[in-house]
Amino acid sequence: MVDAPRARKLAKRIGQIVASALEHEVKDPRLARVTITDVKVTGDLHDATVFYTALGDKLDAAPDLQGVAAALESAKGVLRSLVGQGTGVRFTPTLSFVADTVPEDAKHIDDLLARAHAADAEVARLANGAEPAGEPDPYRAPREEADE
Repeated sequence: MVDAPRARKLAKRIGQIVASALEHEVKDPRLARVTITDVKVTGDLHDATVFYTALGDKLDAAPDLQGVAAALESAKGVLRSLVGQGTGVRFTPTLSFVADTVPEDAKHIDDLLARAHAADAEVARLANGAEPAGEPDPYRAPREEADE
């Protein structure tokens, strides 16, 4: 087993190499708007999982995730050889690509927070002119004892 700092350092270097290769080396147009978000390397340094996000071509267009996954799968051999040249480790890790779901999760959380904020604003609007139910002072006052 390798120590964790070495695995983290190798993961960071693999992420840099793959991102640079996608930008400069690989000429597939489906990979034009792909961003490498994270890389995880196993403890024995034999397998690397590369997490990526893909942006759409237009502002509101959804990205073609299946096309991006196919393009990454076809470029896997070139990327692995570039990682081997760039890292200098004895065994070049195998690469597997996983679409990162963090942007979708963040959007979902933002939507939930917006709904909660709207519900809080509605409660504040309803409570603005509300009167208490029952008596104005619902607490029992202490009895005053009569002097004898």
